[in-house]
Amino acid sequence: MSDQTHPSMGELLYEYTPMVTQVVEYGASFEAIASRQSPPPAEGARVDVYFEGPVTGARLSGSVKGVDYLKLRADGRFELDIYAEITTEDGKKIALAADGVALGEAPVLQLRENVKLTTSHPEHAWVNPIQIWASGTVDLAKGEIRVKGYAA
Repeated sequence: MSDQTHPSMGELLYEYTPMVTQVVEYGASFEAIASRQSPPPAEGARVDVYFEGPVTGARLSGSVKGVDYLKLRADGRFELDIYAEITTEDGKKIALAADGVALGEAPVLQLRENVKLTTSHPEHAWVNPIQIWASGTVDLAKGEIRVKGYAA
């Protein structure tokens, strides 16, 4: 593969800055747990965090829309389980799946993600074989997410 089709190690592939559009709780308050006002239940808790916003990058730009099926474990660990779609500027769809953790204390949590992108569109197929590591933050008070994804 040429450098035109395969990113180099450590290359910034994208940055996305979506806003949280909806939070669905299943019996436990995400805000109370994230701010450490209340411990997670013994069985843990699940919260669905929906988000939407722009994606920018030299090789990948458009918009992202998705959901994080966030698990709040009893030991305090926040586990990410993200499913989203990126719609490129030329209208093509790329599936995004990621897992990882959210660290720290509210209102700003640090995000660490292991990302896989998948598409069948030939002009964007370069995303399929690469491993992506992403890091960023979520500001719970503002509902702002900022993540940068790099070729691993």
